[in-house]
Amino acid sequence: MSASSRTTWSPSLDEIREIIAKHQLWLADPACGARADLSGADLAGADLFGADLSGADLAGADLSGVNMPGGNLKGAKLSCARMFGTNLFGTNLKGADLSCARLFGANLSWANLSGADVSGAGLFGANLHGADLSMVNLSRTDLAGANLSRTDLAGE
Repeated sequence: MSASSRTTWSPSLDEIREIIAKHQLWLADPACGARADLSGADLAGADLFGADLSGADLAGADLSGVNMPGGNLKGAKLSCARMFGTNLFGTNLKGADLSCARLFGANLSWANLSGADVSGAGLFGANLHGADLSMVNLSRTDLAGANLSRTDLAGE
């Protein structure tokens, strides 16, 4: 089933591992492997500790409760993703598309979100302590109750 024809799908742990392995090959050489397409996937509660999904498509995915500290989501497409209570401590989200994503209660402390598009996202109660939000598009973003202590909000 193609990603564009599915709305929600639940890959098994083995399928997730295979997708990540092919993505690693693609990152090393785009002629090999395949870019990870987990758009619309239900990955709730998955342990993706330290995973490198830079440039992956996770648009509309359910990443609620996912554990991914120290991971790499640089340039990933996470628009409209559900990320309630997701642990992204120290994760690289530089240049990622998080527009309209829901990150309620997510742990983004010490994460690098520089240059990311977070427009229209919900970060209600999120922990952004020490996060790099330089050059981030925060237009229409809900930061109610978010912890912004020691956060870098520098612009140009």
